[in-house]
Amino acid sequence: MKQILEAQRTAFMAALPEPLSVRKDRLRRAAAMIADHADRFCDALSEDFGHRSRDQSMLTDIGGSIAPITHAMKHVDRWARTERRKVQFPLGLLGAKAAVEYQPKGVVGVIAPWNFPVNLVMSPLAGIFAAGNRAMVKTSEFTPATSAVFEEVAARYFSPDELAFVTGGPEVGKAFAGLPFDHLIFTGATGIAKHILHAAADHLVPVTLELGGKSPVIVGTGADIARTTERVALGKMLNAGQICLAPDYMLVPAEQEGAVVEGLKTAATAMYPTLLSNPDYTAIINDRHHQRLTDWIEDARAKGATIETVNPAGEDFAASNSRKMPLHIVRDVTDDMTLMQEEIFGPVLPIRRYTGGVDAAIETVNARDRPLAVYYFGQDAGEQRRVLDRTISGGATINDVIFHVSMEDLPFGGVGPSGMGAYHGVDGFKTFSHAKAVYRQPKIDVAKLAGLKPPYGAATRRAVAGQMKR
Repeated sequence: MKQILEAQRTAFMAALPEPLSVRKDRLRRAAAMIADHADRFCDALSEDFGHRSRDQSMLTDIGGSIAPITHAMKHVDRWARTERRKVQFPLGLLGAKAAVEYQPKGVVGVIAPWNFPVNLVMSPLAGIFAAGNRAMVKTSEFTPATSAVFEEVAARYFSPDELAFVTGGPEVGKAFAGLPFDHLIFTGATGIAKHILHAAADHLVPVTLELGGKSPVIVGTGADIARTTERVALGKMLNAGQICLAPDYMLVPAEQEGAVVEGLKTAATAMYPTLLSNPDYTAIINDRHHQRLTDWIEDARAKGATIETVNPAGEDFAASNSRKMPLHIVRDVTDDMTLMQEEIFGPVLPIRRYTGGVDAAIETVNARDRPLAVYYFGQDAGEQRRVLDRTISGGATINDVIFHVSMEDLPFGGVGPSGMGAYHGVDGFKTFSHAKAVYRQPKIDVAKLAGLKPPYGAATRRAVAGQMKR
């Protein structure tokens, strides 16, 4: 890994300044790499998951990878322009100029997760390549088939000094995180992110962390319950809930709880009338995560929760070798239950009642770590504004879930325990660029005119008085 990094950095330094034509060519090759091998990636994804919806993979990992790359190709000329900045009076009159120039940082390390193992490699690469960088990618050990496809096909489109893939388990990941990159982006669990930060600190590597957390849904005044529950069920069951932005729990007015539960059941049944043989429904990634979810459900049941399993066809999941898991709606939840303490990352949806207006729901959200997203459903403009103003989250979607991440011109990122930094679109370009301040001094002796040059005197005192003027 050190040799790859050194080769990339040497090539990067030799190529400076990196022309926009080269950046666009890398972006074109990146898009072609995914499009040309879409079927192989979809097969690999299904192999890694035990079953993964092919249509979903095309939507989230193939189309969802090419779209940000195309967006970057279209807009990188504008993103990369030098920005003129103002200079203080009277320096501008004397010919001084100030600007910000965006330079590539060098070699960016990407540590990718298993839940969207194509998209969450290629989406960061859109900003990394647009900014003019090289990249090394550490893929997840939980998706070995997908990683193998990347390793094979990348060599056909990129030189190793442009883009290289690294595979391996936790020890490889630990060593990768400790490399002296020029920037490191990690997508994954909050607990692991703490180790990533420690490893990066030894070389003072700038880090972007894309984490998760318990993203709440607040059902507010005037919410259309049928529409709300359909959209929540869609977001919760996509990829079987294995999404960092999946709605993690719902806060529902007490008098609407029954209607919400019935709406979720109706919506889930309409989308997935069967599950075990349904090609549209994805399995849990591995036995460990399936057991984890099962244990959390049983923990909630033992502590007094009511579990409603949405199994429209009455299928026998216990007798199946499949890791598919139906939607479990969990009522009467309390804070001592594990599923109310940890990010769920699966098709398990706790429902919490609230009374006393939306402020009670806001208070519940604010009592927890700051989430990656907050979702609000309702038509009351004042209530919408109050939720946005009084909660702090990485992002928010109003009257739907997850959709803000698909907007290429919006930054995607968390805050505090749900992450730091952001990417996507122009924000990704800036994350992976160095904003260099450039000041051009005129020929005139500005230091003497401003009283900056000893011996100090009246001019110096006039300059200080000007600085202190309010």
